[in-house]
Amino acid sequence: MSNKPVVLLTRRLPDAVENKLAQDFTPILNPHDRLYGTEELLRLAADADAILPCHTEKFPAATIARLPGRIKAIANFSVGVDHVDLEAAKQKQLIVTNTPDVLSDATAEIAILLMLGAARRASEGERLVRNQQWKDWSPAFMVGRQITGKRLGILGLGRVGQVVARRARGFDMTIHYHNRKPLDPDNAAGAIYHDSVEELLANIDVLSIHCPASDATRGLLNRKRIAAMHRDTILVNTSRGGVIDDDALVAALQTGDIAAAGLDVFNGEPDRIHPAYRKLENTFLLPHIGSATEETRNAMGYRAIDNLVAIFNGEEPRDRVA
Repeated sequence: MSNKPVVLLTRRLPDAVENKLAQDFTPILNPHDRLYGTEELLRLAADADAILPCHTEKFPAATIARLPGRIKAIANFSVGVDHVDLEAAKQKQLIVTNTPDVLSDATAEIAILLMLGAARRASEGERLVRNQQWKDWSPAFMVGRQITGKRLGILGLGRVGQVVARRARGFDMTIHYHNRKPLDPDNAAGAIYHDSVEELLANIDVLSIHCPASDATRGLLNRKRIAAMHRDTILVNTSRGGVIDDDALVAALQTGDIAAAGLDVFNGEPDRIHPAYRKLENTFLLPHIGSATEETRNAMGYRAIDNLVAIFNGEEPRDRVA
C-alpha cells in the first residue's frame, strides 16, 4: 500500500495496537476514549477509508446508508456483530469483519469465574469483608454450592463453548450442550447433545450461554424456558444480554426458582441494566470484561488490522462476516 488508507478508530485501543495500525494506515484516533454519537461518528467517517469500531458503536441500516462512499470496510474489534446491520452493509458493498478465536480463552476464564462466584456467593462474601460485617464463623455461615462433579449445560458449543467445556472437565463436570445440530465427535469430545433448549435445561445443574445475539436468540431464555431448570441451577452469561429476558430471570432469582446467576453482559449496558440485578444477593455481576486481558485485547486489535491489510491489498479478509 503506497498511500496509507485512513482508518477511523472509534475507541482508544491498546498502545501496541494503535502503533501497529500506524505502520500501514493513517489512523484517526480517539485519545480520550469518548463514546461517539451517530452524528459525530458520521462526521469523522467523512475523512476515512475504513472504520475500526467496537460493539459500543451501533451501525443500523440508517447509519450505514449515510456512511461516505469512500468507506470500504467496518473491521470490528469484537466477535459479536449484532451492532452492525449486515444486510445493509452488503447492500452498500461494505466489507464487515470480526475477531474470532483470539478471545476464547479469556472469555472462558470469565465464564468459570462467574460459575464459581455465583455458586459460592462471592459477591456477598466480598461485601461482608469490605464493609466489616464479617463477625463470626459457623457451619451454617455462607454456605453455597460446589460445581465439582455437576452437569454443565452449554448453550452454543462453538469456539468459546468448547474451551469452557475443556476447563470445566477439570472440575469433573459432565458436559451437555445444545446447538442447531450436533458437532462431530472430535469437537464434541464426549459432550452429550440435546436437540432442544428445553431438553438441555431440564438435565443440567449449571448453564453457560455462548450463543451469538441474533433475531433467533433474542429473549431465548424466557420465562417458560427458565422454568424448565431446577431450583439449584446456576445460570452464567458471557455472550450478549439480549439472549435473556431480564424480567423472567429476575423473577426466577427472586422466588428461588433458580439458585443464582453470574452475568458479564446485560441488556442496556452499561447504565440501563435491570435495576433488580444490583439488589439481588444471588447474583454475581461483572462489567462486560470477558475479553479484558492484555494478551487478548492486543490479539483482537492485531486480528482486525490483519483483516484491514487484506482488504486494502485486494485480498479476501480472513474473518469476513459480510
